[in-house]
Amino acid sequence: IVCLFYCFLQNPKTASLVQDLVKKGAVDELKKCFSSRMEFGTAGLRAAMGPGISCMNELTIIQTTQGFCRYLEQSFENLKERGVVIGYDARAHPPSGGDSKRFASLAAAVFISREIPVYLFSDITPTPFVPFTVSHMSLCAGIMVTASHNPKQDNGYKVYWENGAQIVSPHDKGIAKAIDENLAPWPESWNTEEALRSSLLKDPFQEIHTEYFKTIQKHCHHREINKSSGVKIVHTSVHGVGHSFVQAAFKAFDLHPPYAVEEQKDPDPEFPTVKYPNPEEGEGVLTLSFALADKEEASVVLANDPDADRLAVAEKQESGQWQVFTGNELGALLGWWIFSCWKKQTTDAEAVKKVHMLSSTVSSKILRAIAVKEGFHFEETLTGFKWMGNRAKEILDRGNTVLFAFEEAIGYMCSSSVLDKDGVSAAAIAGEMISYLATKNTSLSQQLTTIYIEYGYHLSKNSYFICHDQNVIRSLFERLRNFSGQESYPTECGRFSIAAVRDLTTGYDSNQPNHKAILPTSRSSQMITFTFSNGGVATMRTSGTEPKIKYYTELCAAPGNSDVTHLKKELDDLVNAIVENFFEPVKNKLQPKPE
Repeated sequence: IVCLFYCFLQNPKTASLVQDLVKKGAVDELKKCFSSRMEFGTAGLRAAMGPGISCMNELTIIQTTQGFCRYLEQSFENLKERGVVIGYDARAHPPSGGDSKRFASLAAAVFISREIPVYLFSDITPTPFVPFTVSHMSLCAGIMVTASHNPKQDNGYKVYWENGAQIVSPHDKGIAKAIDENLAPWPESWNTEEALRSSLLKDPFQEIHTEYFKTIQKHCHHREINKSSGVKIVHTSVHGVGHSFVQAAFKAFDLHPPYAVEEQKDPDPEFPTVKYPNPEEGEGVLTLSFALADKEEASVVLANDPDADRLAVAEKQESGQWQVFTGNELGALLGWWIFSCWKKQTTDAEAVKKVHMLSSTVSSKILRAIAVKEGFHFEETLTGFKWMGNRAKEILDRGNTVLFAFEEAIGYMCSSSVLDKDGVSAAAIAGEMISYLATKNTSLSQQLTTIYIEYGYHLSKNSYFICHDQNVIRSLFERLRNFSGQESYPTECGRFSIAAVRDLTTGYDSNQPNHKAILPTSRSSQMITFTFSNGGVATMRTSGTEPKIKYYTELCAAPGNSDVTHLKKELDDLVNAIVENFFEPVKNKLQPKPE
């Protein structure tokens, strides 16, 4: 009743949507909106914009921020001296009257009502600017209002802790509890006009813009090559926030500005030229970029997702076809490049012992292979930059260097000044790598082959099935845990023998002496990894933000094994066996990834 009352009172558009549903007798839709509250987790919130407690709207933003505010008050004695930062993207949902800027203003009003300083960006900003601001200004926390690359109707609420990394447990549970205890809106929470006039409100845009681009310049190692480079690059921000920031990053590196895809360079919450605003989907999102590149005779395309924390790269091949690099392939290239630059400028042979790189457990093991040969440390974390960011901070605090971290979902942390994925700095660093390789008459795809020859081929194949039925998902994974009797995992998959199993839902790991997994476990998500006798690794997991069951497969070959045709066939056969025997898509009525 309270929820309905405030929706009607404060936002006529949300009220109108509810009234229309009532008039239509749309009981199922009303239940969907009002029967269960969005769950606050380590990823914060992400849901469709609309009415009700299951959606992103003014009321749920206020409730979430009140809980987060209370939790911060309990956690920091100096919260009123240090404050928080709030950023937002360009998302909007006209039917419900919701948009990222309005949500950010409401969040600011909540904190200011408690006399807590707020650094609210005056304009749209890339997600990585928020963790950068938390670290640079020593703030207690950060909020980014964004749904990243989700469909246009969605929005989200992403939270960073004082260390500049995304929150991990137990903060998520503590915040969720505080939200439940502070559902009734405080009187001042709606008063954005007064909040925006408050002396407690500061705009960090200019300072952070200057400091960020100054900071990433320490990763520029070939300025003279950049200045004289004749390489032509196309960039698209896919209707998101990235255009002006990537242009500024190229300028900071003295790179020639990339050609911008005109139809996609300005923020547009409708994402009119793409079906999905996600560069990870590949060619469908990059059609306009390829057309511009062909017109300008550019050889490389860079693409950010709408909040500019991810980066995709494609390169025109001699055949005239475009190769879109996978997240793992670009991770190999950037990892090699960043280590090579570090190695060239380091004279102390012992320094490599303090160098670290990270990747998520579902990403390629290529960094491990490079680390073994070069002598630096490599660590694997659970999926997601919340784990890599927090682990990187621990490593840095011990006086070590974290050069690079990546995840296969085109996320790259190329600078430890941002403890999260950052598509802006990654774009500039990729631009410099491309310019340098051009002086050696080497393409990205040629360099990737060189990396594989030196450190071993790492071929990967990742995809997903769509499934909206939680019972089917649960049944699928439980079958794998009880494959030939109670608590017995499969020992083979088709013709492929399984050497080891790790289940990060239950905490089982057959490779450990006590059969207990080393990485953290979580009963709230499904995740099983199979290691095969032929050097293959396959992980099956559920998505935390989408109705997907994902799979990640990789075949790791020793250096010298360069029969790529055989390796590709072996990986294809392995994937087919996993799909047929473990996913059983026909029986489980799973929808394949759309083409």
